Amino acid sequence: MPSPFSAANSKSIREMFAGVAPRYDLANQILSLGLDRSWRKFVCRRVAAWKPSRILDLATGSGVLAEELARTNTGSFVVGADFCIPMLKVARKRDVEHLIVADGLALPFADASFDVITVAFGLRNMAFLERALAELARTTRSGGHVVILDFSLPSGPLLPAYRFYLHFVLPRLAGWLTGEPAAYQYLGDSIESFPRGTAMTALMEEAGFVNAIARPLSGGIVTAYLAERG
Repeated sequence: MPSPFSAANSKSIREMFAGVAPRYDLANQILSLGLDRSWRKFVCRRVAAWKPSRILDLATGSGVLAEELARTNTGSFVVGADFCIPMLKVARKRDVEHLIVADGLALPFADASFDVITVAFGLRNMAFLERALAELARTTRSGGHVVILDFSLPSGPLLPAYRFYLHFVLPRLAGWLTGEPAAYQYLGDSIESFPRGTAMTALMEEAGFVNAIARPLSGGIVTAYLAERG
């Protein structure tokens, strides 16, 4: 299945994230009203409960989640990987010891390399979803876990207001903050198209994961997908 980004190539994706890299974290904090911190804490708590030795934070971007994973999993080997070099340059300013340039569609790691893999707001941007999930499954050890965190759509009366914010308010505000309004116009379109709920958990299980669940956060504007490697 092509992702919502299939209309653009990988070069365009890299360029888009390179353009927003300098103010990416600030934009995320403002546009999420600070909720991004609680989402990361949710992921870190889940990961810490599994007591992993080796963690990969794929699509690490500015490295903010990788840094928190390292802090909450002392003694674990944490790797941050991303295919956008300007984003990794931002990540290098954080307390993330191991960073690597890597494409989620062809990871440079051996089979079963990691106990846990996290992907926060990155899977949606990969050109071929099934291939990306297959790479996650390949590089997660049997009995290991994956956590995918991404935007979704709330249900009920919040949905119309959220869609208005997503498609009309957010691109203008984010464009002012980052100078890249097109990147955030894409965001709304990609969220609408990205599989969510049981559609996503089914794809994860087809890739080789088991016990996949969807956990809506903040009223459903974000969903955490958790699964075990079979």
